[in-house]
Amino acid sequence: MSRSPRKRGRKNESSMTEPPSLFDDLNLIGAAADIDSHTGESQSADLHDGSRHGGTGLLHELIDDNFLQFASYTICNRAIPTVEDGLKPVQRRIMHALKEKDDGRFIKVANIVGHTMQYHPHGDASIADAIVNLTNKRYLIEGQGNFGNIFTGDRAAASRYIECRLTELARSELFNPKITDFIPSYDGRNKEPVLLPSKLPLLLMLGAEGIAVGLSTLIMSHNFIELLVAQIAALRRQPFSVLPDFQTGGTIDVGEYADGYGKIKVRAGIKTRDKNKLVIYDLPWSQTTDSLINNIEETIKKKKIGVKQINDYTAERVEIELVLSPGVSQEKAIQMLYAFTHCETSISCRPVVLFNNRPTEMSVSEIIKANAQQLMELLRRELELRLRELDDLFHNKTLEQIFIEERIYKRIEEQETWNAVQQAVLSGFDPFLKRLRRAITEEDVDRLLQIKIRRISRYDINRSRKEIEDILAEEERVKGNLKQLKRYTIRYLSNLIKKYQKYYPRLTKINKDGFKEVEVRKLTASELSIKLDKENGYIGTEIKGEELFKCSSKDKLIVVWNDGSYKMIPPPEKFFVDQNFIYCQKFNRRQEFTAVYREPDFGIVYIKRFSFGGAIQNKDYSLAPENSRMLLFQEDAPEQIYVKYKPSKGQKIHQQVFNPDDVKIKGVAARGIQMTTKAVARIVTKEPQWWDPEAKGSRGRLT
Repeated sequence: MSRSPRKRGRKNESSMTEPPSLFDDLNLIGAAADIDSHTGESQSADLHDGSRHGGTGLLHELIDDNFLQFASYTICNRAIPTVEDGLKPVQRRIMHALKEKDDGRFIKVANIVGHTMQYHPHGDASIADAIVNLTNKRYLIEGQGNFGNIFTGDRAAASRYIECRLTELARSELFNPKITDFIPSYDGRNKEPVLLPSKLPLLLMLGAEGIAVGLSTLIMSHNFIELLVAQIAALRRQPFSVLPDFQTGGTIDVGEYADGYGKIKVRAGIKTRDKNKLVIYDLPWSQTTDSLINNIEETIKKKKIGVKQINDYTAERVEIELVLSPGVSQEKAIQMLYAFTHCETSISCRPVVLFNNRPTEMSVSEIIKANAQQLMELLRRELELRLRELDDLFHNKTLEQIFIEERIYKRIEEQETWNAVQQAVLSGFDPFLKRLRRAITEEDVDRLLQIKIRRISRYDINRSRKEIEDILAEEERVKGNLKQLKRYTIRYLSNLIKKYQKYYPRLTKINKDGFKEVEVRKLTASELSIKLDKENGYIGTEIKGEELFKCSSKDKLIVVWNDGSYKMIPPPEKFFVDQNFIYCQKFNRRQEFTAVYREPDFGIVYIKRFSFGGAIQNKDYSLAPENSRMLLFQEDAPEQIYVKYKPSKGQKIHQQVFNPDDVKIKGVAARGIQMTTKAVARIVTKEPQWWDPEAKGSRGRLT
């Protein structure tokens, strides 16, 4: 097998009920530690008597307190994403830094890393990796340069060589400083957002994976447009359902998946090419072309798949070509790839998130509903903010209009003091107070007095009136949207769908009927050949000799020796059975057998019918007393058993025929039924030449 070189081209409030918290788990750890430290006395007694106990009470409290702080920090400030903006702290700080540096042009990633370090108290490498990860997820950051390859697993170039900037989606839907709560950064020199006022369901768009102290999370990524449609359904209180969608494509089976919990199976996309080739064009989630090819190569070495060459042509799209060995059918090879390689993977999901700054488990539906409610709340706050801005704008425009049109500025010409000037302006507005919505302040007067003469001389009365009319019209629209906030939110989501639908199609196919289970034993029924080396007493797959049968690597073998001992083993490469070996075949616990053996103490011959039943691999068993000798051993029951006895003085019966059907089937440990006490010379299952049909007493009884 050869492998060709790869060819490449280039903190907002929510109206939802707060779910139960997982912080109780951490509190229980601390509580248990406190109980251990008490030893029947109060904690304060331990602390005051630290010298008597060697200071263990104080040390225990210190460790306990520090552990809880560390656990809480890891959960809330590093590993677990929030529902509100869908980001982990490092991602949020990166987005905040990008917004501060944003001028529409690309910026060196190294510069963003340095700027983010003003807010993030950890190393630059983790920040750079997070930027690359967010860029490769397409939604928030646009990259320029080598950001690695999600298909091949190749790493990005150094941060000093690559550039990035905010996408239009992030720039318009993720930021609004006027409704963002800020806190001091870790060193107190800057301000950073508690949460970004995200209008997007980012948590489910991006997906998340993280491990904290006592908690881990794995949330699948979903299709952006489908999430927006689900939010509309949630607002309308209609049923909805969303399923994972991966950038690497593939096909998913969601038979064991339930709203963010459970397990999904993901299969690679495989198609045929020519008569003896397969092409992998989609990857299962979490796999790269390198990891998948390495896995396939390991499987080939184990002789589970007939592939003689792998060619990797992956560039912008995945293309792994497999050249099959002669005689291997394409359909069977596809099934074997799914059965034995990572072309099919299984992913267990557990959506642990931060909601209202507390760790909790939430289903996908609950997250979507929380995001929909948050969007309504954000839009309400923005509308109210805009209404206040319009009110201020109307007030200022109206003051300016009256000040100029009514020539109130003429009143200040004869005034000699600043107070007199202010009073002259205020008194000039007295006849027009009904046109105002609120009282005139000193700040208003100061602003009016700062208007330049040029502006007064070029003042356009009609344009001013049109601007005030536009303000009033917009106020009416804003008030109407506030009254019908849900409808406004749905319209907002519909506009996002219309704008971005063509850019974000579903990439992962959904198999509604579920994957057809690959019958591994059937596929590999003739995978291995078990051979017998009579001369040296070996059986196995890696020896020279007579072929006994073919089997699967999934099969187990049953080996029986002449003394009645037996063992269940996996198909061996080389296994010593010596010259007393009498039977080897694929193990079937329900297979019936007939055995005739002579026990060692009195020479009595017994017959038994049995099935092996359950057995432990590689454990020694025996179907007859120790040191017995098997006279007959075969599958099922023969029609007759012909026995010829050794000559003996006074012996009248020299041969007998027995009907094995008279023997009941029992367990392998049963002794069986006595057949004879005579010494047996021959025993066969077909009528032999030495058989005398005229001899008397030849019909034996088994009772």
